Amino acid sequence: MAGDYYELLGVNRNADKEEIKRAYRRLARKFHPDVNKEPGAEERFKEINRAYEVLSEPETRARYDRFGEAGVGSPAGGAGYQDFSDLGGFADIFESFFSGFSGGMGGQQQQTRRRGGPSRGDDLRLDLKLEFREAVFGGEKEIRISHLETCTNCTGSGAKPGTQPRTCTTCSGSGQVRRATRTPFGSFTQVSVCPTCNGSGQMIEEKCDVCGGSGQKQEAKKLKITIPAGVDNGTRLRVSGEGDAGQRSGPSGDLYVYLFVNEDADFHRDGINILSEVKISYLQAILGDRIEIETVDGPAEVAIAPGTQPDTVVTLENRGVPRLGNPVSRGDHLITIQIDIPTKVTTEERELLEKLAKIRGDRLSKGGGIEGFLGGFFRG
Repeated sequence: MAGDYYELLGVNRNADKEEIKRAYRRLARKFHPDVNKEPGAEERFKEINRAYEVLSEPETRARYDRFGEAGVGSPAGGAGYQDFSDLGGFADIFESFFSGFSGGMGGQQQQTRRRGGPSRGDDLRLDLKLEFREAVFGGEKEIRISHLETCTNCTGSGAKPGTQPRTCTTCSGSGQVRRATRTPFGSFTQVSVCPTCNGSGQMIEEKCDVCGGSGQKQEAKKLKITIPAGVDNGTRLRVSGEGDAGQRSGPSGDLYVYLFVNEDADFHRDGINILSEVKISYLQAILGDRIEIETVDGPAEVAIAPGTQPDTVVTLENRGVPRLGNPVSRGDHLITIQIDIPTKVTTEERELLEKLAKIRGDRLSKGGGIEGFLGGFFRG
């Protein structure tokens, strides 16, 4: 999946179910393979279907908002085509094409929503690196962000204290300018943002000395966030209301924290399982032993069975990574046993090994020396 699901559908993160459905229907009509034959249209259509599949269901949407794609899994086999009847057929396509003409030919475009009201602040992104064990067990993490906050000097108006913005003389406070245009199909009215007030409907004559008239200022801030147990590379956390402040008393955007996990010298991760290796001597492999190995929970004792072969895997159950969203359930720790076969032995060791070879009826010369004999021992 390329990009953010909300961006893919062209809706904001506070969009309700109906807004998401309308955006999906519009894009699906545009990119449906029966209508759009351009390269990449079919793949885009599949992505749109996947985004709608996730965002249209409250539970999956909540998991996506908190953890990103890691919280909803990957699409099984890719999103298929929706029944074209659900899109309203070709009649809806022509209707959407002429939606700019209210009532069809000769009508006027419907008045768009006034832009001078409150507007939501922008979302922010922060990339955060975690150590391996931090990702496994989670915990509290302090971060530092820089975002736009409402200017306290002018309380967000942008005007110098003691003064007030006045109504824009270009658009008369509507935030929009209109232009009538005639075409062979009839006349219609084009509505655009007022270039003088940039859609706010107000003009500031004396700007605030602190924010320069923007109503906002950049501020650094420390936050403590909770990292859930079991996060992995690419997991996304949403911190509500910690993005840029909205304009004209609008709500703040959100902060999205993308997590990246540093590699560990001893442990590797495979889903919710942890992999590691341990090297033992050939005598431990032959005779068996109990050894201490390192786990993410601390030292643990492991039994080496007599006659253990190279690359044997020993499993420590419930010593892996907690399942994201269900920390009670954990994966396993899989330990691969490597056997250290010496290239040189002392005279005394050689004598003992030769005695052992005679007892087993083997000859060192046939096996290619000590290593060949030990290799034959492990195989036999």
